[in-house]
Amino acid sequence: MVSEEVKSARAAGQAQGRAVSRYLTALDSTKPKRGRQRSTEKMQARVDELPGEIAQAKPLKKVHLIQELMDLQTELAKEEETVDISAVESEFIAIAAEYSSRKGISYAAWREVGVPASVLKAAGVARTRSTD
Repeated sequence: MVSEEVKSARAAGQAQGRAVSRYLTALDSTKPKRGRQRSTEKMQARVDELPGEIAQAKPLKKVHLIQELMDLQTELAKEEETVDISAVESEFIAIAAEYSSRKGISYAAWREVGVPASVLKAAGVARTRSTD
């Protein structure tokens, strides 16, 4: 039989894990993509002109244009889904030091996955030097 104290600690740990996961996912989704970026306006202009091209195209070209249209629509929809990182960042800041200590996660590991130094400082995650 598990005591209430153990159940409570387990639930707190799971909640912290979910908060960390939400923050890292939000960070990842807002990370700039590599390569040349297309503006929303240019993508929308292309979406607007594609139906005319599709109507005139031969079958093979048509399937390529339809796929381009679908890809652009998907990309535009993703751009509309803005992630409010401030809320999940605040939640992360509140628990990061304790979570790091409990799970043995270093400052360097957090930095490696893209957590900004300012966030770690605000969270109280100390920058430590190895004693090799």
